[in-house]
Amino acid sequence: MKKQFVDLDNAREDEQKQVMEEIIKAGHCPFCQENFKLYNSQTSLRDGKYWFMIKNRWPYKNTKVHLIAIYKQHATNLDDIDSESGKELLDFLKWAEKEYDVPGGGWSMRFGDTDYSAGTVNHIHVQFIQPDINAPEYKPVKIKIGKRFK
Repeated sequence: MKKQFVDLDNAREDEQKQVMEEIIKAGHCPFCQENFKLYNSQTSLRDGKYWFMIKNRWPYKNTKVHLIAIYKQHATNLDDIDSESGKELLDFLKWAEKEYDVPGGGWSMRFGDTDYSAGTVNHIHVQFIQPDINAPEYKPVKIKIGKRFK
């Protein structure tokens, strides 16, 4: 059986699910460098030694800015990432704040078993989000952590 790098239960959109089904069939991690372009057309906004940053292909509802910093090496747990990468990540987040003139927002990193993290891709990445508080019909952006089983 192929290792699964994505979790369909956590997908939010139909197109996202379709792409994830292709990924499961291929047995690829869509965020690993050798596979990234197979499933993502986004160009890198920033590229460093440890991380690269893109716009989220499937941004959360009610976001004005939704970027993802992706760890370059395959990693699923915090212990898998180089501690030195923390400085570079913070530099990326500071760059995004300035580049997109973000007055406020948040960032989050899920890790480990997707039953607990509720991540769609089991590869360390960080969401950088500015909510679109002036949008009509605005509702606060919510980030899910953990699944509910029936």
